[in-house]
Amino acid sequence: MALSATMIGALLGLGTQMYSNALRKLPYMRHPWEHVIGMGLGAVFVNQLVKWDEKLKVDLDKLLEKAKAANERRYMAFKLENRLTSSSLMIGSSCIL
Repeated sequence: MALSATMIGALLGLGTQMYSNALRKLPYMRHPWEHVIGMGLGAVFVNQLVKWDEKLKVDLDKLLEKAKAANERRYMAFKLENRLTSSSLMIGSSCIL
């Protein structure tokens, strides 16, 4: 994945620089060092984007686990509370009869 992300970033940087030159009606390969800088920055950008995406997935999984645990605690407390109130109502109604 790292090699493909690096290549995509390099092509993104190269394409951006060539597009910039084309918009200004300059030769495509004018100042080739700008293309090298663009390729390097594009590669770094895409690699950081991949790392950020992986970290985001891990953080999301942690948050989902916390939310699931909180929901289960709430549901079990609600279920237990309903069970206690319904059993006390049944006991109270049997005493009345």
